[in-house]
Amino acid sequence: MSDPGWRLAGPAVVLVLLAIVLLFRETAGDMASIWWRSDTYAHGMIVPPITLWLVWRVRAGLIALSPRPSYLAIFLLGAVGFGWLLGQVAAVNALAQFALVAMLVLAVPAVVGWQVARWLAFPLLFLFFAVPFGDFTQPKLMEWTADATVAGLRLSGIPVYREGQHLVIPSGNWAVVEACSGVRYLIASITVGTLYAYLTYRSLWRRLLFFLVSIIVPIVANWGRAYMIVMLGHLSGNKLAVGVDHLVYGWIFFGIVILAMFWIGARWREDEDEVLPHEAVVVPGTGSRASPAALLAAGLATVLVAGLWPLALWQLDHVTSREVKSLAPLGPIAGWQSSDVLSPYDWQPQFAGADAGRQAVFAHDGQRVGLFVAYYRNQDQQRKLVSSTNVLVASGDPVWARVTGGVKEISFNGQPVRIRTAELRGRGASRLLVWQWYWINGRWTSNEAIAKAYTALSRLTGQGDDSAVVILFAQQDGSGEADATLASFAAAAGEAIGNALRQTADRR
Repeated sequence: MSDPGWRLAGPAVVLVLLAIVLLFRETAGDMASIWWRSDTYAHGMIVPPITLWLVWRVRAGLIALSPRPSYLAIFLLGAVGFGWLLGQVAAVNALAQFALVAMLVLAVPAVVGWQVARWLAFPLLFLFFAVPFGDFTQPKLMEWTADATVAGLRLSGIPVYREGQHLVIPSGNWAVVEACSGVRYLIASITVGTLYAYLTYRSLWRRLLFFLVSIIVPIVANWGRAYMIVMLGHLSGNKLAVGVDHLVYGWIFFGIVILAMFWIGARWREDEDEVLPHEAVVVPGTGSRASPAALLAAGLATVLVAGLWPLALWQLDHVTSREVKSLAPLGPIAGWQSSDVLSPYDWQPQFAGADAGRQAVFAHDGQRVGLFVAYYRNQDQQRKLVSSTNVLVASGDPVWARVTGGVKEISFNGQPVRIRTAELRGRGASRLLVWQWYWINGRWTSNEAIAKAYTALSRLTGQGDDSAVVILFAQQDGSGEADATLASFAAAAGEAIGNALRQTADRR
C-alpha cells in the first residue's frame, strides 16, 4: 500500500535534486569531465545509474512510508553548502565535490524526512563513490609496492639496488610510477566490493568484513602484479612486460584476483527472502502526514538555502585583483651575487599556470644556489598553486627523478619555517638538494592542507589569494655542503624574498 503523499513528494524531490545540480553545475561538470578523461575514476559514470537502480529496487517499502520534511536536514544542507564554498575559494576540488554530493543526499530528508532517508541509506551513501577521490594515496601505495617488489626479488635470489622508487637489477632498470601504485585497482575494488557486500550479505559484520577484504586484496594483489611484471621482464630479457603491455597484464591479473575474491565471498552469501534490502516492518502512513503546502515549502527552502552559496561565491569572484605582470625586484642579497645559469642549475620545477615567476642562480665564494619563485593570483580550479600536477619533477621526466624527501625547520626572514626537502637525481652524477615551501599572503608554510586553509581564510576576509612557492636548490656532492649552502643563502635572502612577495601583493 502506497502513501498518497508521494504523488507530490516524489516529483518535489526530483525537482529539488535537479535544481541543486543546476545551481552547482560547474562542480558537477568538473566531476563528469574527470570521469570521462581518467581511467582511475571512469566508474563515476555508472554510480548515478546504479544509485537509481538501488532506489528502484526498494521502491515497495519506500512508497509505504509517509513523506515528512525535516528542517534540521535543511540546516545541515546549509552547513555543507558552506563547506562547498570553502572548497571553491581554496580551490580544493574534492571538498567542493563531496559537499555537492552531500547536499544531494541531505535534500532527500529535507523534503521527505529522515525515515525515508534511513530506508535509502545505502543508495544515498553509495552516491559518494561518484566523487573522484583517492590520488592522495599514490605516494604511500608506490612506496609499499616498491618495498614488496624489492623483497620479492631478493627472495628470488635477484640482487636489487633501490634509490627511492627506482630499482636496478642485473637485467635493467625499473621505476615504480603512478600507474604502478595500484590506486586504480584499489578504488575499483572498494566501489564494486561495497556494492557486492550490500547485495550479497544481510548482516552488518559480514558486509564490513568484505569491505575490509576489498581494501586489502587489491593492495596485496598489486604487489604481486609488480613483482610478476619485473620477473617477466627479467626472465624474458626485457622482451615481455616492458611497455604498455605490462598494464594489460596488470588488469588481467587484477580481474582474476577480484573474480576469485567474489567467488570466495559468495560461499557465505545470505539470500534475502524478499526484494527489500532490510528486514523491517513498514507500517503505511505511520505518524502525521505532511500537507502539500509543507512539502512545497520544504522543497523551496532547500533550493533557496543551497542557492545562497553560489551567490556568495559570485560575490567573492567579483572582488578580484588586477593581473600580476611580474614579480617585484628582489633587491641586493648580502654576500651573494647573480651568477650564470649552468647545468644542473637549469633544472626547473613543474609549476604551471603561474601569473609571474623568476628563476635565478646566486653565487658566494664558489658556492651556487638556484632560486625559483612562482606567483599566483585570482586562482581557480584549473589554475592554482597547490595542485597534484605542480611538482618538483614529473613522473615521466626523462632527465630528473626524485629519490628522497623529508621535512626540516629553518629560520627564514626572522621566522621559524618548516620546509620540505628532496633530493633529485639527474643524468650522470648530477644531484640536487631542494628546499620548498609556500607563501600565502604573508604566511609561510610547507603543509599543503594549511596552505589551502590560509588561502580560504584570506579570500573570505577580502584579502585576496596571492600565493607563491619558494624553491631553493644546490648541487649535492655527497659531502653535506649543499645543506649548509642552502641554509646560508636562506638566512641572507629571507628579507629580500619576503619583501619582493609583499610588494608584488601590494600591487593589487
